Amino acid sequence: MTFTLPLTGTGRAHAKAILVGEHAVVYGAPALAIPIPELSVRATLEAAPAPAVASSLYRGPLADAPPRLAPLTAAVEAARHRLGLPPLSVTVLSTIPTARGLGSSAAVASAIVAAAADAAGVRLGPDERYALVQQSERAAHGAPSGIDARAVAADTAIRFSVVETPAPVVVTAPVAFVVADSGVRRSSADAVDRVRVLRQADRRAVDRIVAELGDIADPAAQALAAARADELGDLLERAHGLLRRLRVSTPRLDALVDAARRGGSPGAKLTGGGRGGCIVAVAPHPDGAARLVSVLRDAGAARVWTTVIGGDGPRTDATETPA
Repeated sequence: MTFTLPLTGTGRAHAKAILVGEHAVVYGAPALAIPIPELSVRATLEAAPAPAVASSLYRGPLADAPPRLAPLTAAVEAARHRLGLPPLSVTVLSTIPTARGLGSSAAVASAIVAAAADAAGVRLGPDERYALVQQSERAAHGAPSGIDARAVAADTAIRFSVVETPAPVVVTAPVAFVVADSGVRRSSADAVDRVRVLRQADRRAVDRIVAELGDIADPAAQALAAARADELGDLLERAHGLLRRLRVSTPRLDALVDAARRGGSPGAKLTGGGRGGCIVAVAPHPDGAARLVSVLRDAGAARVWTTVIGGDGPRTDATETPA
């Protein structure tokens, strides 16, 4: 394929929150995730004499990027080779906090893949975009389930399983969520490894918890689709209790979950791998997130965001800054 210079492309992706199924999804159970479009990534690619990166984490030659940028590097190279592009310089701007369980690495990779397709004038289908992002996610997490790679590019909530085709969840009326950052960095690979070790020690107990988490996913998807906030909140509370039994919650996450309930949330839980990161709380109604935000900030949340599924979501106080 021959390209005309100057060659440029732009791509976007967004954050996600897992409502039900983290850790269980690794063992084949279904999971439910929602998009958080208020937190997003924009990637711009340009043909360059030598591959380079511009971001808040690193600026310089792609070959010299630090190990924590391995997912970004893998995404650039996978997309470039798949599409036959020349060496590329990539600029990444993101409002998604890293190492918080919100899909930052997958969103960066997805935005880069979309930018590469834009530069090449090629339309990638969802499955091919997903496959390229998964190459990057393996550099970040070793053996990711794939839920992040799907959710950061989805416009709707999705039901995800490693053994079934992902399915959109159409929400009939607005449901508001508040996401609160504990301020503690976490590692998905570390959290998954902790559960693996626990399972080796007591497989029967862990498999029972995984099965219970899997049993919650479809009722949660149905409650979300029907905008039954109280029912959804109850299911999230149940899921958080199961994740505590998997030892991936922390006192700080538990305190934020408890604060969300005091603030009027029907239910809240950790989201992502745990051992740090964020919680997600159902707001009592679409316009009832303000008090919840205030209570979570008073409880020590480092940052708080809101989003609405099934309607136009409110703006957050997040600003676009380099990734």
